[in-house]
Amino acid sequence: MKKFMNRAEDMVAEGLSGFVAAHDDLVAFGPDRKFVRRRALTPGKVAVISGGGAGHEPMHTGLVGTGMLDAACTGHIFTSPTPDQILAAIAECDTGGGAVLVVKNYDGDVMNFEMAAEMATARGHRVETVVVDDDVATTSSGRSSGRRGVAGTLVVERILGAAAEAGADLAALKALGIAAVDNTRTIGVALKGVTVPDTARQTFSLGPDEMEVGVGIHGEPGRSRQAFRRADELAELLCAEILDRAPFSKDQPFLLLVNGFGATPVAELYVAYDAIRRALRPRRLSIARSLVGTFVTSLDMAGLSVTLTGLGAGRQALWDSPVRTAALRWGM
Repeated sequence: MKKFMNRAEDMVAEGLSGFVAAHDDLVAFGPDRKFVRRRALTPGKVAVISGGGAGHEPMHTGLVGTGMLDAACTGHIFTSPTPDQILAAIAECDTGGGAVLVVKNYDGDVMNFEMAAEMATARGHRVETVVVDDDVATTSSGRSSGRRGVAGTLVVERILGAAAEAGADLAALKALGIAAVDNTRTIGVALKGVTVPDTARQTFSLGPDEMEVGVGIHGEPGRSRQAFRRADELAELLCAEILDRAPFSKDQPFLLLVNGFGATPVAELYVAYDAIRRALRPRRLSIARSLVGTFVTSLDMAGLSVTLTGLGAGRQALWDSPVRTAALRWGM
C-alpha cells in the first residue's frame, strides 16, 4: 500500500499538525492538542462543537471558523474522539453561552459525546446535543442504532453555526438543530471500498460492473450491491431512495449537496450533479442552493453521496450568511 505518510499510527497527529499550520489565521490547537478551535472565540456566544474519527476530512476540522464550528475533536481513523477531548473543548470554548454538540449517529460518537456532556454539566456548563441521522439507507448497522449520520452533518453544522453567530441562545439552537435534521436526508453510493492505513486492506471489494448502494462513511458496505449504472440512471435511483423515505415537506426551497468520498474526481461530481438536477425536475423540487465538492470523505473511497435539505423556516438565510472556514467560505 502506498500512502503519503510516515507511519500509520502517526498519520492523524501529523495531519492535524499540518492542517493547523496551513490555516493558522483561522484555527489553533486547544490545550494538549486535544482539539482544534477557532483562533478567536466570541465572548457570550453559544459554542458549536462537533467531531468524530479522522478519515472524513475536511469534516470536521475544516469546518471550524466564523459561521460554523467553534471546535472540532478528532479521534483515530474512523474512531470517536474520547470524552476527555470533548470535555476539554467544551471547557475552552464555552465563553458564557453554553455549548451545543453536533453528533453523528454512530454508537461510539453518541456514547462519548453524551459522557462528555454529563461531565461538563456537572462542572457547571450548559450543554445541549443534536444527533444527526440523515442516512436513508440504514435503520441500524454494526456501528449505529437507527439511521447513521453522514454528509448531512455538514449542513446541520453550518445552519447551527450561522444561528449561533447571529446570537441565538442554547434553547433556540437545540430546536433549530432538530428541525434541520428532520429536513435533511442523504444516500451514498461507492465504486470502490476504503483502504484503511492500519490494515492496508479494502473494507469491501466490487467487481468491474458492480456498485454498492447505501454505503456509510466508515467504509461500511451498503444496503445492496447492484449492477453499475450510467449517471442518469444512477441519479434516478438515488433521488427515489431519498424522496421515497423523506418525511419533510417538498413545498420549500432545497439545498442539493453532491459530496465526494475522497477518490472521486470533481468532474464526475459535476456530472452527477447535472444528472440529479434533471432527475429532480419532474418531482417539482425547488433547488435554491447547491454545493458540490469533496467535504465529508471516507478516506480514499471512490463514490459520492447526495443530500437534500429543506431550507424553509429561515434556514436558507442562515445557509447564506457569511462563513469563513478552511473548507467553506463565502460572504466575507
